[in-house]
Amino acid sequence: MLTRRRLLALSGAALSGAAVALAGGPLSPARAALPPIRLGILQFGSAAWEIAAMGALGLDAANGVTLDVTRYANNDAGRVAFMAGAADAIVSDLLWAARVKADGRDLVYIPFSSSEGAVMVPKGSPIRSLADLAGKRLGVAGGPLDKSWLMLKATAQEKAGLDLQTAAQPVFAAPPLLAAELEAGHLDAALIYWTFAARLEPKGFRQMLTVEEMVKGFGLAHEPTLVGYVFDGAFARANPATVAAFAAASRATKTALADPDPARSGPGWAAARAQMQAGDEATFEALRRGFLAGIPRLSLAEEQTLAAQLYAVLVKLGGTKLVGSATRLPADLYFQAPAAR
Repeated sequence: MLTRRRLLALSGAALSGAAVALAGGPLSPARAALPPIRLGILQFGSAAWEIAAMGALGLDAANGVTLDVTRYANNDAGRVAFMAGAADAIVSDLLWAARVKADGRDLVYIPFSSSEGAVMVPKGSPIRSLADLAGKRLGVAGGPLDKSWLMLKATAQEKAGLDLQTAAQPVFAAPPLLAAELEAGHLDAALIYWTFAARLEPKGFRQMLTVEEMVKGFGLAHEPTLVGYVFDGAFARANPATVAAFAAASRATKTALADPDPARSGPGWAAARAQMQAGDEATFEALRRGFLAGIPRLSLAEEQTLAAQLYAVLVKLGGTKLVGSATRLPADLYFQAPAAR
């Protein structure tokens, strides 16, 4: 029986050669026998864009990957499903993965995106620096222990001598609500996730400070990839070739989407755009730029080193309330692909 993805791969004969080349070779019988992956993703998250592009480009089939995708309305729903064993993998942040692993849950992490959030302000806003946030209505995505909020508070304290918790008027809420409130003029600024920040840019809003700039302010040369695919450890140990094949398909998809030649990247972006809810070209381009900017470009060793450095900073900022028993980044958190034979 032909699956939808297989039909897409067969119908895209002109593209499949390039897809196979990107994936590292033709489909082999060993790859074809790989078990399926139950993958949980957000309904409209950027991972949904990647998975759609992967299927359209035939890169899942080229790597022998079969995905059983479940979409969730929010991160909490995906995490509950993962912890209950209803998903082999989800997309989550490094901090959560480290905390859960330290608490005894076996899992491994594969970097997905380094795109984070930013403090957004309206066009023409007088807010130009952290000091200008004093007395302002500041929306914050997540909660009081959100890593970006902790880093923003630490940065404001160091650079401007400002305690944002008391000097500003922080409002904690979900990103869509904060974006709507900022547009309506009910907030002066908002620290929100990158996809929502990108959607605001075509409407005249600007970045006052990015999370990447905050990270570099802590002395790190680069921002580590803080969002990744989190795989159940037992599944990864039993099926290392399957997890490695998925990682290869993910890398190949990003490579294809970053290709400046529309003949090669176009089909992938067309599939991704159908998942984006980008109503106009300017919004689509802003989201595309953000996705491409977040493609991991560091080696695994560099990722681990930088993540450990940033984690140490976050431990100081948030303590056990933020990291639980994981006072340092677990040494075996990152997935190591099996050596080629």
